[in-house]
Amino acid sequence: MYSTPLFAVTDIVADVVPRTLEWGPKVAIVMIVANILAIAFGKATINKPSVGPQLPSPALFGGFGLGALLGTLSFGHILGAGAILGLASLGVL
Repeated sequence: MYSTPLFAVTDIVADVVPRTLEWGPKVAIVMIVANILAIAFGKATINKPSVGPQLPSPALFGGFGLGALLGTLSFGHILGAGAILGLASLGVL
């Protein structure tokens, strides 16, 4: 009884929503570059990057504390997701 309208909605949504991009080397490179840019941006703008819990090897993580590292990598993933979706919609990826 309820399945017929549900199937009709899924057919409409399948026509409107574009396919998502599959993970591959090009997508990985875009995400890595976005995270590197976010780390560079965080390094230049965070006033006290080493405040908070320290990481096991501070030199390996650029002197960032846990909060700064999580913040910059979160920002990098947001940038990367936007870049991947944008480049995919333009047909570059």
